[in-house]
Amino acid sequence: MILQVEQLDLFYGDAQALDGVSLAADEGELVAIVGANGAGKSSLIRTIAGMEKPRRGRICFRGQDITGLPSHLICNLGIGQVAEGRQIFPTLSVHENLEMGALLPRARGRMQQALQETYRSFPRLDERRTQLAGTMSGGEQQMLAIARCLMGQPELIMFDEPSLGLAPALVQDLFRTIRAISQRGLTVILVEQNVAASLKLASRAYVLENGRIVTSGTGAALLSDSRVRQAYLGSG
Repeated sequence: MILQVEQLDLFYGDAQALDGVSLAADEGELVAIVGANGAGKSSLIRTIAGMEKPRRGRICFRGQDITGLPSHLICNLGIGQVAEGRQIFPTLSVHENLEMGALLPRARGRMQQALQETYRSFPRLDERRTQLAGTMSGGEQQMLAIARCLMGQPELIMFDEPSLGLAPALVQDLFRTIRAISQRGLTVILVEQNVAASLKLASRAYVLENGRIVTSGTGAALLSDSRVRQAYLGSG
């Protein structure tokens, strides 16, 4: 297992956001986490990334206990995050945003090679390398956020609601990009409002309700589960 989360509890003041959450991801696996708004999905991503500190439980990455480590150390171990809302640097150029992604100690030595690979993989960014990131379309900004994360040389990449705010025509391009990243051998954790699309991509999936994992299985199994379909896909 590249990632193991065991009995994670997270509180915001007196309000419990995560309650005994346990999950795992194998090397190269694409794992989907689905659930309604407010179920705790983003809280889980933020806790794995070191942005929130759990009250109880353990997070292990490649066998190392990373629970409560600062987020910059977790990033440098190889866990990348494409945060909700993209969070690019709008007043920097595309090229400068990509360089920012490679400032991690683990990535600095490969910056130039990684830039060449990124521009080959994302030709639209190559065309816009001198453009200010804040002037690009939402789809282009999401592409930049993903590419910037990849510049950090992650071994596991977490996506938090990547299709949020994108036009429907761009959503399929996004999922093709996520599939391609997975096929490169990276481990992917996907939190996504488009439940059907994420379950179709996922080799493993977990359903989170009110801060608890209520069921798990292969993506295909959950996609055909009548309870999951009724709750999240509007069909029995």
